[in-house]
Parts: sequence; structure tokens; C-alpha cells
Amino acid sequence: MQFKDLQLNKPILRAISEKNYEIATPVQEQTIPLVLAKKDVIASAQTGTGKTAAFALPILQLLFDKQDAGKKAKKIRALVVSPTRELAIQIEESFKTYGKYTNLKTTVLFGGASIEPQKDVLKKGVDILIATPGRLLDLHKQECVNLSFIETLVLDEADLMLDMGFIDDIKKIERLCPKTKQILLFSATMPAKVVALANTILNNPETIDVTPKSSTAETVNQALYYVPKTKKMELCLHLLRNTIKGDILIFRRTKFGVDKLEKMLRKNGYKVDSIHGDKLQKDRETALNKFKDKEINILIATDVASRGIDISNLDAVINFDIPNIPETYIHRIGRTGRAGLTGNSYSFCAADEKTYIDSIQKLIDTKIPVEKEHPYPLDPNAKPEVFINKENGPKKNRKSAGSKKNKKRWY
Repeated sequence: MQFKDLQLNKPILRAISEKNYEIATPVQEQTIPLVLAKKDVIASAQTGTGKTAAFALPILQLLFDKQDAGKKAKKIRALVVSPTRELAIQIEESFKTYGKYTNLKTTVLFGGASIEPQKDVLKKGVDILIATPGRLLDLHKQECVNLSFIETLVLDEADLMLDMGFIDDIKKIERLCPKTKQILLFSATMPAKVVALANTILNNPETIDVTPKSSTAETVNQALYYVPKTKKMELCLHLLRNTIKGDILIFRRTKFGVDKLEKMLRKNGYKVDSIHGDKLQKDRETALNKFKDKEINILIATDVASRGIDISNLDAVINFDIPNIPETYIHRIGRTGRAGLTGNSYSFCAADEKTYIDSIQKLIDTKIPVEKEHPYPLDPNAKPEVFINKENGPKKNRKSAGSKKNKKRWY
């Protein structure tokens, strides 16, 4: 279906035409009419299927049709809550692109940046607010954000927000908005906890599912390498030299692991940069832009930043560490093989990660092809290695991950 057949107005059609968008994706085709009809929606679609436009276009249409022609200060009428800074920035860019001819004002709030400029923008008034949960609640507590006029609330990447521990923040944000609001919940996967949240806060939602439940994209060629944990660096170098080419996104579980791998690859002459939660926002943006502009061809990231990475024609994803949450595997490899293009994923599994692979294969109902021909095979009878994890420091000096002192709030 073409966008012109979706009852969108001329200013919005003009903006998307300039981006050479003509045909709506399945999630856009199904979602846009429901949002325009003011229905609550719960939508499941894989990364890269056009979810942002699916809610941005109809929200812009609804707000444009009800614009106040007077010079009164603008009120926040649409709120999009996003789990990461990168994704929030990406969503803001989309709203500004699609809404360039509507006179609607959009801004974004996130942590890791100065709060004062964000306060100044809010004082001038905005129609559409995109925000990460932590910074949004901080500014609301300081009485800089008024959510009393929200007409549409969007929860984007809901599964990741719950995985990151934002459930209480999400519920609080929802309660701060008017009871009569429209709620749109978007997620790449629909685990039970996301469904439970939807059942709690949505009102008779329409359900959209444009992909098989918890499936991986058919355009991604998957490969699994069983390798001793101590040989993962060597395997990574071997594959980069002989097998994996092009633009590559590598996932590690911790920021320490990211820094360690980046240092090793730089030492071996690779053009590489990284993003993780401890880096300043400007440094994260610089690294991502260098990757997009082809100044580097390898980007290393933790999962907290992965949902905001919007890169066309990504050739490969490497799961250097196997994720312990099965759905995360789907999100990771979904960064490649987008828009009908073919991509590749390579997963390095040590002995103590085999149970993670079992859970992933159960979730996607597929056996990941195993590559046995490589220089660092894992002994089939090998038991999980026992050694001090130098990335996290000596065991006696580490605080428990669950201790209050060690908890860190992601913004």
C-alpha cells in the first residue's frame, strides 16, 4: 500500500516523498490507520521494519489537525519513551524529518548531557517529547515537564526497557499522564512480561504482529563457533582476517570487555571505535557517526546501546559474548539483514555459555549452524572455565551485582 492511500495529509506526504518513501511496510500499513482512529495498539515487529514511522506519521497527523492557531505556549501532547539515548535521538530525528512542514515542535531528553539546555527548550514549549525514563522523571520532579496534556503515549522497545529494569518508571510515567490518553506499545519481541504490562495499562488494544513469534530474520545467515573463552580474541582476529568483511558490529556483555577488545583490534591495525553506557554522549555520537561515515568499519557495543544503532547495509554482527537473555540475540542479529538485504551473524560460545545457546535455539525454534572448521575448537567435553574475571577485577573487590551500592540507573 502506498502512503498516499493511508489518509495522511499533504505536509506529511510531502516530507516522506522527499525521503523517497512511497510504499508502506507491513507494520506501517497496519498501524497507521489504527493510530489515526485513536485506538490503543500493541505491535510486534522485528528491528528495521519501520516501527518509528508507524507511530510518528499518525501522531504528527493527529497533532497537526488539532494545532492551536494562537500564540499560546505549546503543551506536550505526545510522549515517546525510549530505553536508550541513541534510540531517543534517532526517534527525534524521524519526527523532525516527517514533521518538517507541520510547524510542530519536537525535542528529546536523555541523561549523560547537560540538563540546563534541555530545561530551556522545555520552557519555550514543545508538542512532541521523546525521552529516556530516568531523565524524564528527573525533569518532572523539578517541575520542568508537565504531562497533564498528553494525548498519545508511546512505549518503544518495551521489552528492552523491562530488561533494563524500567518497569516501575514506566508505570509511574503512565500514571502521570491523563487517563484518557491513547497508548501505543511497540516491541521487537513479546515476552510474557511485556504482555503483562500491556494488559495492565492498555485499553482494549488492537494487536499487530507482522513477524512469527520470537523469530530471527530470514535474511540473516547465522553461524555458531564453539571456542574456549580464553581463545575468543584469537578467533575474532582469525575471522576478521579470513572470513568476516565489510561493516561489522560486535557485541560484548560489559563495558570492560568492549574496551579490552577495542584495544586489541586497534593494536592489530583495525579501524574501530566503541559505545557503552560509561562514555559521554558526545563520544558515543562521534563513534556512531564515524561508523556511518565509513571512517571506521568496526563498532563494538554493549546491548544497552544496540537498539539505537540505525545503520543501513550492515554486513555482519559478531556475538563475542552470548547474551543470557534469549530475546537479546534476536535484537542483536536484527541489526543486519535489514530491508530485504542479506546479512551474517557469528556467535562465539564458550563452555559456560552453552545453556544460553540452548535457550536461544528453543526461543527461535531453530538450530544455529555450527562451524567446526576453525583453529580454536572447544573440547566437546570441556567444562566451564574457572578463573578470575580480570575485566571485573579481583573477586574479593567486587560488590554483589544486586547490592544497592552497585546499582546504576541507566538514562
